[in-house]
Amino acid sequence: MRPPRSTSGPPRSARRSRRAAVTAVAALLALAAPAAAAGAPTNDTRHGRPCVTSGPPEHGPAREVLRIAERARAEMDLKSVILRVTVDGRELVTTALGESMTGVPATPAMHFRNGNIAISYMGTALLRLVDQGRVRLDDPVARWLPGLKDGDRITLRMLAASTTGLVDYVRLPEFQQAVLADPFRRWTADELVRLSTGKDRWYEPGTNWSYSHANFVLLGAALEKITGTRLDVLLRRQVLGPLGLRETGNGFTPDIPTPVLHAFASDRGRYEESTFWNPSWTTAPGAVETTDICDLASSAVGIGSGRLLSPASYEELLNPGTVGLGHATRTCPATVCLAQTEATHYGLGLLVLGDWVSQHPLFFGYSASQDYLPSQRLAIAVSTTNGPNAAAGHSAHTIAQRIAAALAPDHPIPDFG
Repeated sequence: MRPPRSTSGPPRSARRSRRAAVTAVAALLALAAPAAAAGAPTNDTRHGRPCVTSGPPEHGPAREVLRIAERARAEMDLKSVILRVTVDGRELVTTALGESMTGVPATPAMHFRNGNIAISYMGTALLRLVDQGRVRLDDPVARWLPGLKDGDRITLRMLAASTTGLVDYVRLPEFQQAVLADPFRRWTADELVRLSTGKDRWYEPGTNWSYSHANFVLLGAALEKITGTRLDVLLRRQVLGPLGLRETGNGFTPDIPTPVLHAFASDRGRYEESTFWNPSWTTAPGAVETTDICDLASSAVGIGSGRLLSPASYEELLNPGTVGLGHATRTCPATVCLAQTEATHYGLGLLVLGDWVSQHPLFFGYSASQDYLPSQRLAIAVSTTNGPNAAAGHSAHTIAQRIAAALAPDHPIPDFG
């Protein structure tokens, strides 16, 4: 689950010539599989079409994407790889490889946990409230969270950009031991926040950068207080509904809507099913979501393009003041207070990685990645589950990086941290 305002505005590619971008898009579409031809169905869930595998590509970029996925699945020992790539909103390829469970093939319609991708929805929802004149990013959160220590010095911007200095409870040994001892335990927001606020801050608010799950638990609570609306309802109204993400939604239990992509993990020393391990600790209640691969691709486009935001808020989304922050201190090692550079930094609930707008969650056997290249309107969505010998890490994001290298070689997706 771990994932970062420069003065330069959107990613470099977003500022390049529109004509060059359109030319690149047209060239890629011209080489696409038949399913991406003009007038062909796109399986876009925003229009009520089912999320299904596209026709088997015989050549061109779609075939290369499929080869990348097949090689990665074998190389990384992945139980499943599900992906969708779109260009200018039109399907290039949608496919599912491997199995959900033994003897049960994976399909594009299967639902999986989307983890911190929901944090990008909270960032966009916050900025929509800014656009509506209901709040300002630099409002102190004490107005809505009066019980939070130093809430008069912590702003909404700091929560969403992860610059509060609050310790990440996920890094605490006592939390890790408790989760592994009972992965079905339901954690409350109060429990999670107390774990973080019970420790000394890593740094003074706004002076450094470090990812902390506590920031987003608190952001969710603040959004509810600001609007008087439960977070899951707020996100549906402000983000999911406007983007047409019909298969994306919150769960207050570990249940996943059918059809389910099952997951398996080795975190407890044995390879076991982890599908219904409780994700209540991952982020704010109301933003603990599942999705499918078609929604994930639409999400990459909608969030990455700033479709729901004013131009000024889109710039804040990508550049909230994190660039130049991130440095080791006596209390915060370089592995925690990661350097925020123009090339790779955290925005408001998402990552700016080179010319891409990204997010890549990880949760006990589930890995996913949503990535959007504004200049070419190229979206990549990948979901993976682990086989018994899979290495730890963001396998879905590695696959997305390989697809980006094949389809947009001048725009690689760099690593963060």
